[in-house]
Amino acid sequence: MNQHSPITAFANLTPEQILDAVEGKGVLCDGRILALNSYENRVYQVGLEEGPPLVAKFYRPERWSDAAIVEEHRFTLALAAQEIPVIPPWVDESGVSLHTHGPYRFALYPCRGGRAPELDNPDHLEQLGRFIGRIHLLGAAKSFEHRPSVDIESYAVRPRRFLLEHDFIPGHLIEAYASLTQDLIKQVRACFERAGRLRMIRLHGDCHPGNILWTEHGAHIVDFDDARMGPAVQDLWMFLSGERNYMTARLADLLEGYTRFYNFNPAELHLVEALRTLRLIHYAAWIASRWDDPAFPLAFPWFDSLGYWEEHVLTLREQAALLDEPPLSWN
Repeated sequence: MNQHSPITAFANLTPEQILDAVEGKGVLCDGRILALNSYENRVYQVGLEEGPPLVAKFYRPERWSDAAIVEEHRFTLALAAQEIPVIPPWVDESGVSLHTHGPYRFALYPCRGGRAPELDNPDHLEQLGRFIGRIHLLGAAKSFEHRPSVDIESYAVRPRRFLLEHDFIPGHLIEAYASLTQDLIKQVRACFERAGRLRMIRLHGDCHPGNILWTEHGAHIVDFDDARMGPAVQDLWMFLSGERNYMTARLADLLEGYTRFYNFNPAELHLVEALRTLRLIHYAAWIASRWDDPAFPLAFPWFDSLGYWEEHVLTLREQAALLDEPPLSWN
């Protein structure tokens, strides 16, 4: 196995290595390290002798190029410069935000706490909509050059192929999964066609409640690791779930704040269930593709169970019905 593969690289990322990397940037650690909830990368809260702790994020090898990581950093730094509540990386006196220690690439961030937003609270959703609208206003000003786009090929076609080529789906479900996902991809393509010509802008890319930290002073948005080009609704749909009437009301709350800063194209509502379907397919393949990383079987012990795959196929069948329904309405 390649010594720089994600598995061996993270296996060798010891507490001593973490402390040495952080202290190499000119701060003195107090020896306290707390692993935070992250699987794609490795993220730690590191205590300092003076001042509040830092968050050290060590990037998974070979996932992003240096240029793609720096592009994400510059995006969040530009957002923070506009007083949009994101958490940008620390930049050293040379203007560098992506650092190295041996084979590891890492970034340092201020440590910020908070709780998830209350999605039943119209005020929370309106404020969240304002923040996302401001992100998109700046995001639309230019394009990413080194980061990918939200598209059917990378979110469904390749993930589907990976799952069918590897031994994860129980044998009696393979035919059903193959046929169902083939039909779903056709339905998703039809949704994109109905949406028409889309404006692709720079996005957070993975904007879900877990990446929103709410405090008494309001929200801040974290983890731009999946930032990419895509339609604006990609950063909105993950706050919409449940019955149709409930989603319609939540959409109105979000867009009440969002449209104060950025115009929303109602045609993109054709993509809500299409993007949900893409995420379901992609998520299963993402876990499968990382299964050799010891962190993944520990975090997702249910993934290789019969019950999970039966439920997954059932959920995809439900999506097939939803994809044929009219889009959500917004007045």
